Amino acid sequence: MGFSMQPYGIQSMLKEGHKHLSGLDEAVLKNIDACKQLSVITRTSLGPNGMNKMVINHLDKLFVTNDAATIVSELEVQHPAAKILVLAGKAQQEEIGDGANLTISFAGEILQNADELIRMGLHPSEIISGYIKAINKAIEILSELVEPGSENMDVRNKEEVIYRIKAAVASKQFGQEDILCNLIADACIQVCPKNPVNFNVDNVRVAKLVGGGLNNSSIVRGMVLKGDTVGTIKRVENAKVAVFVGGVDTSATETKGTVLIHSAEQLENYAKTEEAKVEELIKAVADSGAKVIVSGAAVGEMALHFCERYKLMVLKISSKFELRRFCRTTGAVAILKLSPPNPDDLGYVDSISVEEIGGSRVTIVRNEEGGNSVCTVVLRGSTDSILDDLEKAVDDGVNTYKAMSRDSRIVPGGAATEIELAKRLKEFSFKETGLDQYAIAKFAESFEMIPKTLAENAGLNAMEIISSLYAEHASGNTKVGIDLEEGACKDVSTLNIWDLYVTKLYALKYAADAACTVLRVDQIIMAKPAGGPRRDAAPGPGGMDED
Repeated sequence: MGFSMQPYGIQSMLKEGHKHLSGLDEAVLKNIDACKQLSVITRTSLGPNGMNKMVINHLDKLFVTNDAATIVSELEVQHPAAKILVLAGKAQQEEIGDGANLTISFAGEILQNADELIRMGLHPSEIISGYIKAINKAIEILSELVEPGSENMDVRNKEEVIYRIKAAVASKQFGQEDILCNLIADACIQVCPKNPVNFNVDNVRVAKLVGGGLNNSSIVRGMVLKGDTVGTIKRVENAKVAVFVGGVDTSATETKGTVLIHSAEQLENYAKTEEAKVEELIKAVADSGAKVIVSGAAVGEMALHFCERYKLMVLKISSKFELRRFCRTTGAVAILKLSPPNPDDLGYVDSISVEEIGGSRVTIVRNEEGGNSVCTVVLRGSTDSILDDLEKAVDDGVNTYKAMSRDSRIVPGGAATEIELAKRLKEFSFKETGLDQYAIAKFAESFEMIPKTLAENAGLNAMEIISSLYAEHASGNTKVGIDLEEGACKDVSTLNIWDLYVTKLYALKYAADAACTVLRVDQIIMAKPAGGPRRDAAPGPGGMDED
């Protein structure tokens, strides 16, 4: 064994089985390539004509969607550099709820351009400093492109709301945005609190029921619970509600006890006392004025019998989140175990009724006058995947409404803003001296990816579109973008295509940050993965042990 080679250099420092990549070729360009591949996947789903992706995740669940946030979160991206882009997309999704695709695609594009600059001989740190200058300038230009007068808006004015959320919804469901925007705007305005900044996205619920079509969708002020009521009473109106978290049943005591029974009478009386106790509790609830009992767990047979006798409706909501929302809708206070409720703990509903929609029975809890702090959009569609997609569109619309109630400024949509940014940044790069100017020029060029992708996804000639956009913008028409329906360049303010300023701002910020982070990496050192057999390794014969 004396002849074995002694490891030297970095090998001697790290454990066996590690990987070490360094230098421009191995680390930087490989990282850029991985990010490029990710952005190529999301790019074709950008915009209203974006294509759908079929993603099957590790649990064999099928997603058919063009929502970038869903695609990247279900892909299980393994490459560490591409993961940074995924995180940027997720941050955008959590912050604004729309524009994740723009973030990932734009980050991929500026990295691809950085790749060309590196091959030209620029050092990554020069590219980074150029990109930082460029993004700061871009943010400055972006605030100049804001439509004057759009910072003051009435968030309860339906028309203004619709033309701000239209672009976000159209990018998910093109051609159906008018129907959806109407529903979303109504739902959001109904649950909007007195101070719109405190708008809570969770107050707009989505109930997906298979069957019918989008035209059959509607809005319910209140909640829609899947499933039937427990008892035989299917409808009550103007009722008080008692909510019990622990279930409506005879409670077993914590301590164990032994009862010695001598005669048949004692046995009869023992059974009777249990009945009497349950009856007493249910009667106390009925006497408090409540007509509806909502249980968070199982409902016992005997308790149900007495509820029927006292004409109480019984609902079972097993999810504790739904139970909380129910309490919010009705203003009830959840009581832990079955006990006579205080008058203050009772909630109020206008009506609870069981209806049949498209073959599935649902319980609809309406609360028109009350705090109506929850509103449900009932979506109808032919398949589950269509409904999932519609739900994403509604989520995007509601999130945009939330972003809008904090900052309602808008910029022209349909790639008009991007072309203007590209044009202004190009001019800015000529004024810079030093090697930064190449990076700024490439950053400006990256903005062309958006009109190019929008045009390509719509089947138009991208080169023609971009050159005519540049021509229009050069003559001072800063609001000219692509009208995808006609396939021509038009003034987007007449078409009412607007994007939210905050969506663009955060998307560009996150994309530039992610790209700079990837460019700053010059070595990748991976330790040997932790031991144990791989998850996908085939189990032994019959999955059993040897013995």
